[in-house]
Parts: sequence; C-alpha cells; structure tokens
Amino acid sequence: MSPPQSAIPGFYYAVFGFYEPFLTLLGLMGTIVDPKRTHDAQAPWPNGMPPSSPLPQATLVTLFQLAHVCALIGLINVFVLSAARKHLYSQPALQEKIVGALLTPLLCGDVLHLYVTLWALGPERWNVQEWGAVLWSTLLTGLTLIVPRIAWHLGIGRYVDKRDGHFKGHIEKRF
Repeated sequence: MSPPQSAIPGFYYAVFGFYEPFLTLLGLMGTIVDPKRTHDAQAPWPNGMPPSSPLPQATLVTLFQLAHVCALIGLINVFVLSAARKHLYSQPALQEKIVGALLTPLLCGDVLHLYVTLWALGPERWNVQEWGAVLWSTLLTGLTLIVPRIAWHLGIGRYVDKRDGHFKGHIEKRF
C-alpha cells in the first residue's frame, strides 16, 4: 500500500505557504517604512501628483490596520497549511477539508478584492497608463493568487477525495 497523497502538494504549499505570506509581509513592511508613499501609490491622482501634506492620523491608522490584516492572513496560511501537512499527512481527505476551509474564503476575498479595487477607481479604472506601481502590483499579484486558488478548488495537481479516494477504495475492494 502506497502512502496517501497530500491535498497540499509542493506547488500549492509554496504559493500559499511561502509566496502569499511573503507578499503580505512585504506589504506590511512597505507600509511601515513609507506609509505616505504606499498611500499615494494606491490610485492615480487627478492632477498627476498627490498633495505633499502629511497623511491625516485616521488615514495612517486605517492604512496600518489594512496592512496588518493582510500580513495576518499570510501568517494564518503558513500555520494552517503547515499544521495540516504535518499532523494530517495520513488523512488526505481531512487535510483537503481543512485546506478547503482556508482557501474558500480567501478565493472569495480574491475575487472581491479585485472587483472592489477596480470599482473604487471609478471611471479611471481602465486608464491603465496612469496606474502606479502599487496598483499594478496589487492587481497582478492578486491574479497570481486567484489562479492557483481556482486550480486547487478544481483539483488540478492534487489529491481530491471524491475523485482519488473513491478510486483507491474501489481497487482495494476488488482484491
């Protein structure tokens, strides 16, 4: 009997357990190091240049809170995926359910994040030549996370209990 396959193969673990946390922690660090620049690069400015005045305290608090929540989500990924791989290795069906419980709201969040970002840009949303680096990186890195999340949910390149567990059980019953 061969060991069970993981519902979190290396590619998915690398994307959600390393790449995503790295991005979210990088965003937090960028916000901490230069909150004004992070703020000002979120969207194009009507006159091309943001005001030189410092950010209001409420804006700073909101910016830091948002960056903190994003980093927290990245860290949750690391801990949940690591625990599922380590402690549920022999139970891929349960591993799949736990990881699904993590990745399903994140997939919804990815879709809504992209939608809300574009919606908030208003009529300027398709004026891509005016987009700054932060806006571009937000949308592009969002896509680099949404595509693997969709692939995971479709069962591409991983153990799927309904598909693989049933087949394995059927072969074992024949012998």
